[in-house]
Amino acid sequence: MTDEATETPSERGAPPTLPRTTGTTTRLRTVPALEAAMFALFRTTSLAAAALTMGLTAGLFYGYACSVMLALGKVDDRTFVDVMQRINTAIINGWFALGFGGAAVFAVISAALHWRGDGRSVLPWIVAAIVLYGVMFVITGAVNVPLNNDLAAAGDPASITDLAGLRAHFEGTWVRWNIVRAVASTAAFGCLAWALVLEGRLR
Repeated sequence: MTDEATETPSERGAPPTLPRTTGTTTRLRTVPALEAAMFALFRTTSLAAAALTMGLTAGLFYGYACSVMLALGKVDDRTFVDVMQRINTAIINGWFALGFGGAAVFAVISAALHWRGDGRSVLPWIVAAIVLYGVMFVITGAVNVPLNNDLAAAGDPASITDLAGLRAHFEGTWVRWNIVRAVASTAAFGCLAWALVLEGRLR
């Protein structure tokens, strides 16, 4: 037998034969990476949704503070009571619930998704937003809603004998605390906006 017959392919200059691999290893590496990418996407989406709905809520209260209540402050007592009663009835709808309730739901979901891993650095800002939302929620439930209910319980403005007294009971307190909840919800929106910036730096 000659030396040529005993030469390996690599010794004859032929490219070495590489071992065949199956797709198993590739799939094992791809699945965790895909899961991590989907988790990061869901985490960011929940944070963006929280910021959006919080911004809508803050904008609502800001709109009351800088336009609606200023305009109503210049009308007569009967018009004031009548318009506020109509506003308080009309605002109970799905769009309001989406912003007001969605802000809390999405913020809590976002906090849960940022509880572990690299997202934990963003968590303090989300928690701060939730606390500020809580301040706004308590003010709304303890001050503004009861005043709205008092206004509704007074009945038809045409049959109210003391419109001036009802307005005095309602207006000043409602306006002051609406400004406070506007500030709280705007600060919460700011916290979530900054959390989004930090979230973007994680990528």
